[in-house]
Amino acid sequence: RANVGIILSNSDGKVFWARRAGQKTWQFPQGGIDEDESPIEAMYRELHEETGLLPEHVEVGGKTDDWVRYRIPNHLLRRRSQRLRIGSKQIRFYLRLTGCEVDFDLFCSDKPEFDRWRWVDYWRPVKDVVHFKREVYSRALQELAYLLGYDKQELSQQHFSRR
Repeated sequence: RANVGIILSNSDGKVFWARRAGQKTWQFPQGGIDEDESPIEAMYRELHEETGLLPEHVEVGGKTDDWVRYRIPNHLLRRRSQRLRIGSKQIRFYLRLTGCEVDFDLFCSDKPEFDRWRWVDYWRPVKDVVHFKREVYSRALQELAYLLGYDKQELSQQHFSRR
């Protein structure tokens, strides 16, 4: 399924990390691209639905050059849902928060995706995300690291030495 993912940073270079509602798992905001949407339109829609932020609260810094893909392990597939989804292909957007933390509202939609959030170090999500998403998180963070002023090679070496 075509999807967008959002890496949102604050002025300290920390990234937004959110806990899925009613679960113990944490992730970046993400969601599907509707038939009539472009990836950027889907990104803004998902940003608002999942965080309460509006386009004026962020600045788009960049995006991954190509789709990143992951497959959901067989034992986690929701076989009773209307459409069986076996994975996702995503364009990951990097955004900078230009608004304030009071602009966040995790409960602005009828069915909140997240129930808690915090700022974490740039590479922390690779370690903490559910195992089948680690590779796509690592690839996207490596590709977009320069947008936060990091030296790509140095940062990826630090990351891989911590695994």
